[in-house]
Amino acid sequence: MLLIEVTNAREVVRKRMGKLGARLIGRVVDAEAQVEKALIQELANAFREFGIEARIISVEGPQLIGRSHLELPMQVREERRVQLNGEGD
Repeated sequence: MLLIEVTNAREVVRKRMGKLGARLIGRVVDAEAQVEKALIQELANAFREFGIEARIISVEGPQLIGRSHLELPMQVREERRVQLNGEGD
């Protein structure tokens, strides 16, 4: 199982949306959710190319604590199944 924590979501959204985006972050735009959604799409495409079937889930809440602990209160934001036969999405 892989865990990927995006640590610069706000900066990514600022770069993509410019000055207006910087003002909207936290008010209208959820930077983490937007970056995760784009990342999920890219991962799904790459997985299909490699013949990998997977379940990709974006969740809110887990916190990494050091290198050995993970707190797991979570709210599922998005889920996508990647299947080779074209089903899913």
